[in-house]
Amino acid sequence: MRATWEFVSTKNIVFGYGSVEKLDHILQRFNARNVLIITDQGIRQAGILERVASLLQGYHVMVYDQAVPEPPIQSALECYEHARSVQQTDVIIGLGGGSSIDLAKVVALLMAHGGHPRDYFGENKVPGPVAPLIAIPTTAGTGSEVTSITVLTDTENNLKTGISDNHLRPAVALLDPTLTLKLPPYVTACSGIDALAHAIEAYMAKPFQYIEADGELLFQGANPISDALAIQAIKLIADHLVVAVQQGSKLEARSQMLLGSLLAGMAFSNAGTAAAHALAYPIGGLIKAPHGELTGLLLPYVVEFNAHAAKEKVRNIAQAFGLPSEGISTKEVKDRLVAALFDLLKSIGLPTKLSEIGIHKEQLPEIAKKALTIERLIRNNPRIPTQEGFEQLLTKAL
Repeated sequence: MRATWEFVSTKNIVFGYGSVEKLDHILQRFNARNVLIITDQGIRQAGILERVASLLQGYHVMVYDQAVPEPPIQSALECYEHARSVQQTDVIIGLGGGSSIDLAKVVALLMAHGGHPRDYFGENKVPGPVAPLIAIPTTAGTGSEVTSITVLTDTENNLKTGISDNHLRPAVALLDPTLTLKLPPYVTACSGIDALAHAIEAYMAKPFQYIEADGELLFQGANPISDALAIQAIKLIADHLVVAVQQGSKLEARSQMLLGSLLAGMAFSNAGTAAAHALAYPIGGLIKAPHGELTGLLLPYVVEFNAHAAKEKVRNIAQAFGLPSEGISTKEVKDRLVAALFDLLKSIGLPTKLSEIGIHKEQLPEIAKKALTIERLIRNNPRIPTQEGFEQLLTKAL
C-alpha cells in the first residue's frame, strides 16, 4: 500500500476576462525577445492570432500555424524544424486547443533536449526542464495548459500515445474566457465533454493508497486535493456545458466552462484518468474523430462499468449533477446518473454509440486488448479491467 501522495501543478495561472492583455508583462519575466507562437489555421481565421500578435510589439515573433487535431508525430517534427530555423527562441506560446498546446509542449521538449518524440513516450522520461512555455487555451476541454501530458498520434501503429512528465507543465497558463467565444458548437461540445470525462475519471480513480505500481508516479490515483478540484469541475461543467454549446455568446457560461476545464486538468494530471481514456486511444487510432467525442461517448458506459466499485463517489457525482441521491438505492443512483450523461450527450449533439462513428463488432477485441496495455491508465480504474469485461463494455457501447 502506498503511504504518500503529491500534488503538482503549473506554477503560474492567470485567469479572467481580458487576461491575455497581461502577455507582455508575463514575457518580461523571461527577459524574452524572440517568441514562437504555435497555433492553427482556425485560430488565425478567427482573428485570435492577430489579437495576440498585436500585443507583442517590440518582440521578434515567429508563427507556426499548421497545428492539426490529434497531431501526428511527423507534425511535431516539422514544427520543431521550423522552430530551429530561428537562431534563438526565448519563449514558446501554445495558442489554441489542446492539439496546439500539446504540439508546443513537444517542441519545448525537443528544443531543450533534442532527439525524437518516441524517445520520451511513457512516464518520467524527460531529463529536465523544457524551454519556457506559455499556454493560452482557446477551448474549454483538455486542460493541457496545466497538465503534464502531451498526446501524439503514432500513425505507424494506429495508436494515440503520450509523453507524461511534470517537466512538460507550461510555465504559465493564461486563460481568457473571451478567447473562447468564437468556438463553434461542435468543438465546444467535444472539448467540454472531454473536460467532464477528465473530472469524472479523476474523481472515480482508485484511491492513491491502492495504486499497484512502484516508483514515482505521475498518475497517483485519487487524493484529497484532486477530489476537491474534480467534484467542483463536474458541477461547473454539468451546469454550463449545454448553454455554452447552444448559446455560445454567453460569456459567463464560457467562463465557467474554462474554469471547469482548468480544475479538471489540475485534478486528472495528478490523479489520472482511466478506462474511458484507455479505450479512446486505440479507437482514435482506427477512425478520425475528436478525442473528446470518443471519451464522451464512452463515459456513460465506463461510469456504469465502474459504479459498484465507487458507490459513494457515484452518489456525489449525481449530486453535482443536481440529481436526487438520498434515500434511494445505489443502482437507482447509478441508473439516473448514466441516463443524465446520455441526455447530456444528446443535448450537445454528440454520438452515444460506437457504430455511429464507424466502429464494427470485429474490431472490439483488438480495441480492448490495446487498451489493457496502457498501464498508467488501467491501474487507476476502480474496477479491475479484463479483456472480457472491456469487450462487454464495448459491446454495450456498439
